[in-house]
Amino acid sequence: MKSASELLEAYLNNVATPKVSASQFAEDGVLELPWVKAYARGPAEVEQLLVGMLAKVPDFRFKNLTYFIQTPDKVAAEYQVEALVIATGKIYRQTYAGVLVAANGKVKLLHETLDTLAASQAFSKD
Repeated sequence: MKSASELLEAYLNNVATPKVSASQFAEDGVLELPWVKAYARGPAEVEQLLVGMLAKVPDFRFKNLTYFIQTPDKVAAEYQVEALVIATGKIYRQTYAGVLVAANGKVKLLHETLDTLAASQAFSKD
């Protein structure tokens, strides 16, 4: 059974392959980014959310993972993205803070926050 750290790393390291990242989630597992009103429940919805992001930012990849809290069933971490937004030609530079809760070797909840100003600037056409 995967720990919370192993689940987060599997999710982050496979984001370019949405099906693999999404498979880390329980059937009722949730990925939420409330500040940008993104919410997905279950592997299929998580996969759709990631496919949508990759359509806008094909080189979207997480890097620089730093843990702040690590227990077998919970982690809090920070990770970054730097990639081109196709529609605007701008670089999306973002730092995410994530809290992951694991249960039975799957993601029960991944709550992510981000800098909404950085997102708005990268995705706006001005």
